[in-house]
Amino acid sequence: PWWWSQWFIATWTIWPNGYALKQVLRRSVDNKSRPPLKIKPHPNKNPLEKKNMDLNQARFNMIEQQIRPWEVLDPQVLALLSTVRREDFVPMAHKALAFVDMDIPLGTAPNQVMLAPRVQARLLQDLAVQKTDKVLDIGTGSGFMAALLAHQAASVLSLEIDSALAAQAQTNLQKAGVSNAVVRCADGSAGAPADGPFDAMVISGSVAEVPAALLQQLSVGGRLVTIVGDEPMMRATLITRTGTNSWTTTEPWDCNAPRLSGFAEPSRFKF
Repeated sequence: PWWWSQWFIATWTIWPNGYALKQVLRRSVDNKSRPPLKIKPHPNKNPLEKKNMDLNQARFNMIEQQIRPWEVLDPQVLALLSTVRREDFVPMAHKALAFVDMDIPLGTAPNQVMLAPRVQARLLQDLAVQKTDKVLDIGTGSGFMAALLAHQAASVLSLEIDSALAAQAQTNLQKAGVSNAVVRCADGSAGAPADGPFDAMVISGSVAEVPAALLQQLSVGGRLVTIVGDEPMMRATLITRTGTNSWTTTEPWDCNAPRLSGFAEPSRFKF
């Protein structure tokens, strides 16, 4: 009969919705009876851990994006740059610049700077320091180059003409646990003849020319690396003593750097 078909249609239209509504109500009641979900804090939310992670990432980026592209590929040098904390040698006012590709101001004079990471790394690689080397570091600055050298050499004597920078550099080295590097307040252009001869020397800045007095303090087989010339074009210069009165010189790459205090400028006067 006609009413049976109408009842069948109405039942299958309404019943599923009614059943679904009962299921929703039942779930709602069950959820209210359950205890609230406890969310555990993420293990990396500690501010100190996050800061260390950020610093390590910045250090990694410095090595991969600045230093490797500058043909610094020596595994020992790269390992040192990964472990020696550059940020601990940067003045508090410039901490945010520790891993930036630039010279970082250290004092009031414009030439008192911490050389850019890629420049320090390339100088260190070219010097090829050995474990038995006695090293002379001229232009201590903040002490970072002295720290790098100390990890590779037997001993390091670092000369800084500015007394305030020399004192701060010695403090930085002590805090970093470096025990085989000594900072002395002195004019580095004269070297340290009483402490020589030296197996390796680095002048952390530019000079118009390398003083002959420094070359005489190199042992036979000893190396000196620095940046020589005038703006706009200076050259990294590696000098090796090959005999009592003989030296060889190579100029492997271009780089400008601030003039180091105390080094003489050649006369510009011409007839």
